[in-house]
Amino acid sequence: MNSIITNLKKTSAIAIIYFFHCFPIKRNKIFFFSYYGSQYGDSPKYISEYILKNYPKDKFDVVWAFDEIEQKKGITGFKEVKIMSLRYFYEICTSKVIITNFRTTDLFIKRKNQYYIQTWHSSLRLKQIEKDAEDTLPRHYIQMAKKDSLKCDLLLSGCEYSTKIFKQAFWYDGEIFEHGTPANDIFFKTGIKNRSEIFEKLDIPLGVKVALYAPTFRKDNKISVYDLNYEEVLNELKKKFGGNWILLLRLHPHLSAISSEIKNTDTIRNVTSYDDVQELMYISDVLITDYSSVMFSFLITKKPCFLYVPDLESYLKNDRKLYFNLRDLPFPSATTQQDLVNNIHDFNQERYTKDILELLDTINSYENGNASRNLLQKIEKEIVKKGT
Repeated sequence: MNSIITNLKKTSAIAIIYFFHCFPIKRNKIFFFSYYGSQYGDSPKYISEYILKNYPKDKFDVVWAFDEIEQKKGITGFKEVKIMSLRYFYEICTSKVIITNFRTTDLFIKRKNQYYIQTWHSSLRLKQIEKDAEDTLPRHYIQMAKKDSLKCDLLLSGCEYSTKIFKQAFWYDGEIFEHGTPANDIFFKTGIKNRSEIFEKLDIPLGVKVALYAPTFRKDNKISVYDLNYEEVLNELKKKFGGNWILLLRLHPHLSAISSEIKNTDTIRNVTSYDDVQELMYISDVLITDYSSVMFSFLITKKPCFLYVPDLESYLKNDRKLYFNLRDLPFPSATTQQDLVNNIHDFNQERYTKDILELLDTINSYENGNASRNLLQKIEKEIVKKGT
């Protein structure tokens, strides 16, 4: 019965889509969504905010799609639509440019004169993706990813190493835009204002130092693997770097439903529901992660990053293979709590900075803080070239 209802809904949605395909495409309309509408974050956010800050209000018609519009109150400057609503289908069907950071489903049927930009959700990654990880991914996802790649007009790349991965693993042979990752532009900003605004949103006192623990998900979605002794880690950070510390815990979006099991304390904050991990990294003095691609964004800051991988053997066997050997990365890695504490104690900033610069050179990073600007210049050219 559930499958029948699902099929009826899909058939109805497709009929609505083709009805709205009869409406003209609006040349200056740009449609955004991030992680299927669950977040206001990642590169789509930074592209849209660049538009709002640098263009006249009537230059672009900016539309964002969200699962829950009421949870995004306070975000201003653009139209908001609820995913799968009638208005949602109208806006996406009549937009010239569609920008997202994840795969689109069968319910995005691209029109001839539309321009679809795939930002992806990392500038570089440790875990193998797409075709390289095909034997570990669900069949329905593989089918969706292949169809999505055929729709794509432009794929963003943060470094030469990423471009090589995309070419071999993305089922895509179109244009790759090698001008950086819009989400990483934030790491080239300076000034106390940006930092203080984020602290205020998180209700954190300005003088405190911040450690961000941002691990990725596992297939089984269990959270026991993240069971660090947070207080011991904070004490070691205080001894090594001085100051008073607080730890922000941000689980992967796939784990948001079970993150409520983790309770806040005076020194531990659960920020899994915070949309923008880039802002969390921007204010953090230290990052702790495992196999997550956030390590490569944080790389730009040259601030300490530590890897905690207690399940390394089982992860490689049961979840994903990796593009890099952990020993070849500048980030000290630990398989036990004590190893992590020891790595903090033994951390050498001079050696670490040297290793980071070598890695940035190896991957040939394109990040320079101008990714959003470069992309908007590209979009303007495409709108003129492919006018409707």
